[in-house]
Amino acid sequence: DRRYAQYVGKTLEVPSVDGTVSIRVVADEAVDPKFGTGVIKVTPGHDPVDFEIGKRHGLPIRTVIGFDGRMTAAAGRYAGLDRFECRKRIVDDMKALGLVERIEPYRHTVGVCYRCKTVVEPLVSKQWWVRTKPLAEPAIKAVRDARIKIIPRSWTKTYYHWMENIRPWCISRQLWWGHRIPAWYCDRCDTVHVSRTDLAACPSCGGAVRQDPDVLDTWFSSGLWPFSTMGWPDDTPELRAYYPTAVLVTGFDILFFWVARMAMLGLHFTQAVPFHDVYIHALVRDAEGQKMSKSKGNVADPLEVMDRYGTDAFRFTLAALAGLGRDVRISDERIEGYRNFTNKLWNAARLVLSNLDGYDAAKARKAEPALADRWIQSRLAATVGTVRTALRRYRFNDAASAVYQFLWHEYCDWYLEIAKLSLYHAEHPDARLRTQHTLVEVLETTLRLLHPFMPFITEEVWQRLPHRGESIMIAPYPKAARNQHDPTAEREMGVVMDVVTAVRNIRGAMRIADGVTLTATLRPARGAEALFATTGPLVETLARARLRIDPRASRPRNSALAVVAGSEIYVELAGVIDLAAERARLQKEIERVKESVEFRKRKLARPEFVERAPAEIVARERERLAADEALLEKLTASLGWVDDR
Repeated sequence: DRRYAQYVGKTLEVPSVDGTVSIRVVADEAVDPKFGTGVIKVTPGHDPVDFEIGKRHGLPIRTVIGFDGRMTAAAGRYAGLDRFECRKRIVDDMKALGLVERIEPYRHTVGVCYRCKTVVEPLVSKQWWVRTKPLAEPAIKAVRDARIKIIPRSWTKTYYHWMENIRPWCISRQLWWGHRIPAWYCDRCDTVHVSRTDLAACPSCGGAVRQDPDVLDTWFSSGLWPFSTMGWPDDTPELRAYYPTAVLVTGFDILFFWVARMAMLGLHFTQAVPFHDVYIHALVRDAEGQKMSKSKGNVADPLEVMDRYGTDAFRFTLAALAGLGRDVRISDERIEGYRNFTNKLWNAARLVLSNLDGYDAAKARKAEPALADRWIQSRLAATVGTVRTALRRYRFNDAASAVYQFLWHEYCDWYLEIAKLSLYHAEHPDARLRTQHTLVEVLETTLRLLHPFMPFITEEVWQRLPHRGESIMIAPYPKAARNQHDPTAEREMGVVMDVVTAVRNIRGAMRIADGVTLTATLRPARGAEALFATTGPLVETLARARLRIDPRASRPRNSALAVVAGSEIYVELAGVIDLAAERARLQKEIERVKESVEFRKRKLARPEFVERAPAEIVARERERLAADEALLEKLTASLGWVDDR
């Protein structure tokens, strides 16, 4: 700072409450010239930053506050006073001497005890330290060589930053509980002895010794955990079998405090990494993205959540929302949604279990599987592969999503409905037997796939199904073989499902009641005649329609049209709905949606809205525009269906 360059290196005489004192002037980069006057007083004995400044410039350390919170003899006439009382007394004395120009409020950081919130005073004292630089270098190399993998990889940069800028580590603590510092003092010859075994006498002079009363830093003790729990330093069978460990799951906030210390100490004492993968899990926040805090009152008590929604639903919610590198936003609505998934699984199991009379697995295997059986088995194999890959990559949300989508939207929504056709028609015993076998086999495998996420309901249902073994928790985790994939079945079944969905969509768009049986004509694409000839009854049942298959059919008047993989479906509307009333309704709705589309387009075309409004509001407006445009397209198509005059 050029303003004070002329004073640097000089000693100034400054008036104070102790009379005139000599103050040495130094220049240091720790001082911000733009803050206040750019001049600060330095107290190396009572501030960490000042302590470092004092070390750099060889300033004396003067301790005026003792460990009892009272002023020491070095405080002169203030000795014995409580620190807070002393501060008040000094201000009064400075006022009396005319040394106070003005007093104004000032907000700054003050360290407090995390339990009782008492103000903590920094003091200089003798402590035990570890030179960490030699320990950090092998730990850095272990991550660079991929012997330790940090997941997500974005946290690797944080790890490198801490380790490459590491400082000596103070490992002694003045606490009542912990590992004692293994150091003994001899007052006779004034020596210090560090020993791996307890000392009864001084090794130098034979005099009495006393052990250091301090204990090791908690993180030092925790850093030894991976190998000390297995009998180290002895060469035990447990140490040989289980060290290094495979995976450490932890939070980002202790990546340096714990993970880095375990890496350093593990490599130093065992010459091996303590673990191969470190998975940094997400932080659970509330629905608004705020960190949960008792003071904010937004903490979700896990016991209460589990009591309300069930442990399985809560576990699955956390897994389903735990995307790599993203925090979890938890809310009652999300947990309730996965409780519904639990109920879906339970009801599916009830349907299966209530239809197993006469089931014989040996006979069932000999029956020829239907298209739907081959399809669901193939989809199960694909789901098993997806889940295993996701778990291997620590993408727990992807694994949860895959099993959720399969169980709810493929097994329950489609296969269970298809299975009812065979289960409820005893005139085809082979088909019923095969369906029973597929139901049991797919559900049992899915339960094992889902078990790590929802252990309780899966065990309960699994025990009631035909199974091998004592418990699902020790049953083999599902694997998928290549020969279990059936692309043909998936492709053909996909077309059938799309036809059913198309008819259902027309029913919904025209607001036709579910109980009304529709009349539909299907004009199959070239090569699809045989598929629909065999699956026609299935389409009729699932779509609730009388289906006529005609390769030469043309679209009738007043019929709805859908095209699926080149095949055309015509659903007759005459006699099912009031065409004139529906036409008027659609025209009115189209005008309303058109106005909404134009309004949103004008709004998004205004630069002042797009540039000034919060990003989430702009994004929400764009989503609404897209939804309105999609609705307009559907309404226009529906009007075309009823406008054949």
